[in-house]
Amino acid sequence: MFAETDKNSFDFTQYQAIRDRSIGRLFWRLKRFTSDFIEPRLHAKGFVDFKMSYLMFLSNIEEGGTTNNELAKRACVTKQMMSKIVGLLEVEGYIYTQKNPSDSRSSIIFLNERGKELFVSLKDCMQEARDKFDGIVGHDRMEQVIEIMAELVNKLENDEQ
Repeated sequence: MFAETDKNSFDFTQYQAIRDRSIGRLFWRLKRFTSDFIEPRLHAKGFVDFKMSYLMFLSNIEEGGTTNNELAKRACVTKQMMSKIVGLLEVEGYIYTQKNPSDSRSSIIFLNERGKELFVSLKDCMQEARDKFDGIVGHDRMEQVIEIMAELVNKLENDEQ
């Protein structure tokens, strides 16, 4: 990684070369670009209160509903944080909750019509982003990127279990 010259010296040129190809930094920059590209398009479609960070919650809601605990686990947040987010998303009109018939202490979370409309609009916005990416690296290379990322994520998630 860094050349062994002097343990106390810092070679900024070497650091910059590593930094510019850092996988974490590249993923972060791509995520930031994607968010900055999609969020204003969703706002223009009428979802003016939507933030891309909501997706990690909304995208984990199943058609038959999802409990707060399951949603917290999938989104990798605490149950308390999930409860706050659920309250916010309910007030903003993306979801609704119902008492869990098998456990009265919990609720089941569902997408409402506005939440479903969001995902229809999101699909169009994501396609715009994908078209932009295809225009830069080509469709086939972008398919390879997606296949590799899906393989990595699936393998890493399976290793965690």
